[in-house]
Amino acid sequence: MKTNDAENNDLLDQFLNHLRVERGLSENTVSSYASDLIKYFGYLSLIKRIPLLVKREDIAEYTGVLKKEKGLSARTIARNISAIKMFYRFLITEGRLTENPARLLDPIKLPGRLPGTLSHEEVDSLLAAPDIKTDLGKRDSAMLELLYATGLRVSELVGLHLVNLNLEPGYVRTVGKGSKERIVPMGDKARDALRLYLAYGRRELIRGKNSPFLFLNSRGASMSRQGFWKIIKKYGIMAGITKRITPHSLRHSFATHLLEGGADLRSVQIMLGHSDISTTQIYTHVSRERLKKIHEKYHPRP
Repeated sequence: MKTNDAENNDLLDQFLNHLRVERGLSENTVSSYASDLIKYFGYLSLIKRIPLLVKREDIAEYTGVLKKEKGLSARTIARNISAIKMFYRFLITEGRLTENPARLLDPIKLPGRLPGTLSHEEVDSLLAAPDIKTDLGKRDSAMLELLYATGLRVSELVGLHLVNLNLEPGYVRTVGKGSKERIVPMGDKARDALRLYLAYGRRELIRGKNSPFLFLNSRGASMSRQGFWKIIKKYGIMAGITKRITPHSLRHSFATHLLEGGADLRSVQIMLGHSDISTTQIYTHVSRERLKKIHEKYHPRP
């Protein structure tokens, strides 16, 4: 049993790190998901199951237990279900499972929450924050410009190799979730920032070593997800942005600003690497919400 507990703890730690770094969730949310999954693991222990070997029926029975538990609000139960579904999607992505036992788990319907985005002005301030006179500033500027230009996930950004970049036509090739490769175009500003970094910043950071990775840390090693999370947080403060900012903020802003500018949903889906267009459709709600606010502010008879 101790071995199972150790394995459960290891899986939980990996998943929570994914939530912090890849998904950019707040510590409060991560802590809540941790509590939810510890509770779920406790139930599995009672019925003599381990997370990697559960059946769909086991999870369905657990959600039934939650719904009967006194004092749990619909939102709390929904968060527990969400934690379990995200946990098993993570295990699939990491190759720990081949079939998702929570795939058909019915979610509890709650009012949707829109992803946080930055305004055009906030993006401009953020992208202008790095000091491109320094090697690290050149790198940081290139990373921020590329992230906003392409909407890559942070794991895709830090995992880029030099061979993934083609500056002449202006595109980047990346491998996303499910090992699916996609090609995403970029604009002139991202290309200019990358050229400056490659010509001067990266050459100084690598210090004569060999590395296939595009973005390097101050020691000449590949940039980590945690490292970039700290970088974007620092520049958010420097830019005077008061709202919480994560790498996912620029991905959300990329999609929202494209749709506001008239891009079609299918194209945005392809660029984001979403396998299901329903995942991309949340951004149409963001755009409609923004249009509604503009209408209320400027229409003479709101």
